[in-house]
Amino acid sequence: MTFRTRLTIAFLVIVLIPIILFGATIAVMTSYESHMIRKEFGIDVDTLGIATNGVQLFASSTDNIYGELRETANERSTELEDPAFLEVINGRLERLSSFLIIRKGNDIYYSGDAAKTTEIRELLPQYEGDNNGINSRETYIREKKLIIKQVDFRFSDHSKGTAFIVTLISELIPDIRSSIMKIGLALVFILMITGVALVSWIYTGIVSPIREISMASQKIQEGILDFEVNIPNADDEVASLCRNFEEMRRRLKDSAEQKIETENENRALITNISHDLKTPVTSIKGYAEGLLDGVADTPEKREKYLRTIFNKANDLDRLINELTFYAGIDTDRIPYNFAKVNATDYFNDCAEELKTELESRSYTFVYTNTISPELIVIADPVQFKKVINNIVGNSIKYMDKKKGKIAIFLKESESELIVSLKDNGAGIDEKSLPYIFDRFYREDASRNSAKGGSGIGLSIVKKIVDDHGGRVWATSRKGEGTTINIALAKYEGANNEYGSTGGAG
Repeated sequence: MTFRTRLTIAFLVIVLIPIILFGATIAVMTSYESHMIRKEFGIDVDTLGIATNGVQLFASSTDNIYGELRETANERSTELEDPAFLEVINGRLERLSSFLIIRKGNDIYYSGDAAKTTEIRELLPQYEGDNNGINSRETYIREKKLIIKQVDFRFSDHSKGTAFIVTLISELIPDIRSSIMKIGLALVFILMITGVALVSWIYTGIVSPIREISMASQKIQEGILDFEVNIPNADDEVASLCRNFEEMRRRLKDSAEQKIETENENRALITNISHDLKTPVTSIKGYAEGLLDGVADTPEKREKYLRTIFNKANDLDRLINELTFYAGIDTDRIPYNFAKVNATDYFNDCAEELKTELESRSYTFVYTNTISPELIVIADPVQFKKVINNIVGNSIKYMDKKKGKIAIFLKESESELIVSLKDNGAGIDEKSLPYIFDRFYREDASRNSAKGGSGIGLSIVKKIVDDHGGRVWATSRKGEGTTINIALAKYEGANNEYGSTGGAG
């Protein structure tokens, strides 16, 4: 739910709900008041009557007795001289907050409330009856909050008489005020309930998530990233903010973990390179001292010493090149120069170079090509040569047989060129096989100095193959050898561009 929708609903809740509830409360309360008035005063009155004409309402409460009084004055006026009859009438009026006064001439003949009669005596209307004495009317005295109903008649001695029904509205006002107070309290209660419900709704939907985000940002400020932001099950701005914040937290956590991993890898690289540099440097120093001290006293020994120094210097150069290339991998700045390469021409050249080098080391080299002579791939000839050299170098490094053998097989599937480089070396343990392309991973945990290795050779292979859009995987049997397989997508199109340049480098 969007903020706009939420605010619109909040506005409608603030305006409509109190009105509806207040209207319902008024209806219930007035219905109840109508029932009580009907029960107490015997008056049938509607809700509008209670709200708009309270004076007329309470005036009508004595209408029945007033009608009886007029009938008595007209037909049986002598009963108005009977104190017992008057007490009965007054008793009925007392329940209606009213009382009876009988005036004879200018004197009070009977009073249902002597104190009130004395107070209002001067306000009582004058006799206005005819010769027979029959007349009736109703008077409202606002100052005293009185309703006076009057019936003029003649006593048995023909003297003027008047019967008054006096209704004290002031005594009914507390009841009215009580009803008004109840309505006011009901309104306050409705507004409070509406406000609490609305605040709870807004707090749950807006304030609570924002508060959680604030707490999460405080944790991030303190460097704590190992937590999760609860995302509301909604589709609004707050939920979107929570999702974005949680995504930011995850990325920060991944970045921090990556930074720690990179720092650990860099430390491992320095340790590995330092260790691996010591072996050739120590050998170079040792053989150089042998030459300087005259230990190599024959041409054959001097040549052997110099050859060893030369090979160790090449090892140093390779380690430095690997380190330089690793820096390029880490910053994604490997200089690629992709071209359409004829696979047969390219790998024929590679095979020629490898054959010369491996045979000089007394290795057996086998090269098998079963692909189409026109097969083209998109590759960087220079960088892909590093792939071949690193794999072959790894095979040589971990060769444990007196008669080493390295083979290259080229085959093709419907859409790929498959290059397999196989050796008959020590092989790789099955549990280590999934990790050999990870940076700095070495199955040789003891770091045998005779084998050495920086642990990044095969990670460089994977990086270059991935950048070529290819796949690389390994199969191995412990003690029998390892095969590294590379798959490159075929290029369906024009003629060979690598072959036209005539070289692999």
